[in-house]
Amino acid sequence: MLTALLAGLGLCLSIIAAPGAQNVFLLREGIRHAGGGRRHALALAAVCLASDVVLISVGVGGFGVVVEQVPWLFDAARWAGVVFLAGYGMLAAIRAVRGGEAIETGSPDPARQEPAPTLASGTGATATLTAVPVARVRTAMLPAILTCLAITWLNPHTYLDTVLLLGSISTHYGDARWLFAVGAILGSAVWFAILTFAARFASRWLRSPRSWRILDAGVAVMMLGLATALAVA
Repeated sequence: MLTALLAGLGLCLSIIAAPGAQNVFLLREGIRHAGGGRRHALALAAVCLASDVVLISVGVGGFGVVVEQVPWLFDAARWAGVVFLAGYGMLAAIRAVRGGEAIETGSPDPARQEPAPTLASGTGATATLTAVPVARVRTAMLPAILTCLAITWLNPHTYLDTVLLLGSISTHYGDARWLFAVGAILGSAVWFAILTFAARFASRWLRSPRSWRILDAGVAVMMLGLATALAVA
């Protein structure tokens, strides 16, 4: 039983840790919104984990065998992924060329501070209560979640890795295959937690527009490379 659990954990970690569109997107979004707390990064990590739970469960449940009989589904997903990844890569390339973006560190903006209230004391003196500045970080949660879902579900490698690969290997564990699935889901959760922490740590070195241009250039190369690889596969 424990063997199946550990096998699922190790295999999922080895698959998901490979550089890919989803990992790059999560890392970039986590860095971008590090100054506004962890809500944004945690929401995206939860979306990815929920997607993996569905895909792994479907694969272990036997859907991988059905998918093998309908190869055109992979062709459709492949070309949808090519278009999406190429478009995302081009947008990153444009940001890298234009620049002008830097991480919001949560430093107070005098124009956005709440007015300081005053209290009248019994002696006629005025005591001032200084309002604590509230960091304002503009987050576009819904577009980020939709983009994350598109990167996850329009990537045919997602189905190859989670549905087919994990699903087919799970059959070797017989009745313990669902423990294998639990291990794989735990591996996914561990990796997304690592990415969330790594993004917050890396944000210390990405506070200037120049560093973001370098990061976006790397994202553009990665996304366009993945789109090309899918197109010629």
